[in-house]
Amino acid sequence: MEKSTAVLIQGGALGTVGSTMASQYLVVALAIFSSFTQVVIEASSWWSLGMNPMNPMNPVQMSEVYIIGAQPLCSQLAGLSQGQKKLCQLYQDHMQFIGEGAKTGIKECQYQFRHRRWNCSTVDNNSVFGRVMQIGSRETAFTYAVSAAGVVNAMSRACREGELSSCGCSRAARPKDLPRDWLWGGCGDNIEYGYRFAKEFVDARERERVYQRGSYESARIMMNLHNNEAGRRTVYNLADVACKCHGVSGSCSLKTCWLQLADFRKVGDALKEKYDSAAAMKLNSRGKLVQVNSRFNAPTIHDLVYIDPSPDYCVRNESTGSLGTQGRLCNKTSEGMDGCELMCCGRGYDQFKTVQRERCHCKFHWCCYVKCKLCTEIVDQFVCK
Repeated sequence: MEKSTAVLIQGGALGTVGSTMASQYLVVALAIFSSFTQVVIEASSWWSLGMNPMNPMNPVQMSEVYIIGAQPLCSQLAGLSQGQKKLCQLYQDHMQFIGEGAKTGIKECQYQFRHRRWNCSTVDNNSVFGRVMQIGSRETAFTYAVSAAGVVNAMSRACREGELSSCGCSRAARPKDLPRDWLWGGCGDNIEYGYRFAKEFVDARERERVYQRGSYESARIMMNLHNNEAGRRTVYNLADVACKCHGVSGSCSLKTCWLQLADFRKVGDALKEKYDSAAAMKLNSRGKLVQVNSRFNAPTIHDLVYIDPSPDYCVRNESTGSLGTQGRLCNKTSEGMDGCELMCCGRGYDQFKTVQRERCHCKFHWCCYVKCKLCTEIVDQFVCK
């Protein structure tokens, strides 16, 4: 940057006009650089903690960096806001599980959308999902919710397993409908702590941003915070009582019960249903989010909301971040979203044959192993043009 400045000044040394023009060019160049830097910063996200741990840009899952007072760890983590970096410094042992939560959310997102035009694909940078997240669509709403849910899930379980110094087993009150002769104990998932820490960490980035009331940016912040909360509450509400029997020969004369997280697939399924019924929102004159169609019931804190229509996911578009569906596998016989007609957006598809190998004709041999043969089958596959 200094070399460019020197050249501009030297070029304008012949007169005042040249010097003035050089100064103007310098200001413009600095403004462009500043705006570019801002875009890069906005594009990065804490979601990157859930990406490939072997990536040198993601040291969060490398055990050797967890040294007491190891401040460099937090400065090495890409995508953290200032508030998240402070929490990282205070709770360094939590960061591994923040990463696990992000990874859980990303994997669940990809599972739920595996048959959709947008399939939650990740890109090779710290934004994780690319520019498509800059649009306040219902896909963005789901991504924020499932990521926040993943952090609650990972933190709650880490507490139960004794991985964190600041929390332990759940201290949830005994359910009122639990039979009197059943014991309330064991070591349950600490959902209360997981919920609180996830709220503090995940929402920190949004709460640090200050935009003019009534602006698009302020609407995005409200949208993100709402969907983060919906994801966390889904985990909280789906947690249930688990019990174990005690007694002679499994008579189950006594039961010990505790609070346990639901399988995360169940959380993903619930959020996918909320995605399908997500509410379109807009800003009103007071700078608050209100439903676009007032004839419908207003969304609750448990529902997902969005403020932008989804982009066209049929074709690749660098400006929206859409990767398109060219080259995607499709199901020729399906009439759903995974069918070739819908997945390929009417462009047609190519057919090719592939060899699949799988275990077959398995037999149990005494004692005690299973022996299988390896069967080969040639199958037809279809790919969008």
